[in-house]
Amino acid sequence: MQPEIKISASILAANPVRLEEEIKRIEGAAIDLIHIDVMDGHFVPNITMGPFIVKGIKKITRVPLDIHLMISHPEFYVKDFVDAAGEGDFITFHIETTRMPEAIISFIKSKGLKAGVSLNPLTPVKSIEHLIESLDMALVMSVNPGFEGQKFIPDVLPKIAALRNASPDKLEIEVDGGINNETITQTVRQGANVIVAATAIFKADDPCAAIRTLRQKAKEAAKR
Repeated sequence: MQPEIKISASILAANPVRLEEEIKRIEGAAIDLIHIDVMDGHFVPNITMGPFIVKGIKKITRVPLDIHLMISHPEFYVKDFVDAAGEGDFITFHIETTRMPEAIISFIKSKGLKAGVSLNPLTPVKSIEHLIESLDMALVMSVNPGFEGQKFIPDVLPKIAALRNASPDKLEIEVDGGINNETITQTVRQGANVIVAATAIFKADDPCAAIRTLRQKAKEAAKR
């Protein structure tokens, strides 16, 4: 049996001038994770937040952080994010950005955090097969990373299934990009259990209701 369903709310779509209020609001819907997209303007064509903001978010919530490093050469910066986060938080980096994934994974886990590796839509599963046993999470990008509000790419669905087949009950498999009440069902049926949603939550009239609906859709899909 695959790990339990988790909903990770991506603050990329939250109101940046009311970030604390936005986070406190979704805590009321028992959100599982706060997803933080870190972009450097190099690996992806956008710039967002760094360790200083992560440290601030850590101070205002007890919800575990899901830190997604969309940056080149994460080996140079991972210590700063580990120091800003806390035990049990996730730090995920892209396999396309480094030649030393084993060292990064080992460092993250040595500090009591959980390590993840992400795959862009065109990156094959075979690029991380040798890492699966050491990982806590694999993140499948279902859009090209960099901006919120993009359309889900269905071609990634077989990658989710392949990862779940490689680790039926241990690996957390996360999907990020274009998630809504329809696409969440598709991803969970293939084996995903951690679902990142940005626009579907923070642009909804009632973000808490949106979270509850996403969770219910995911749980129904997991039973089939």
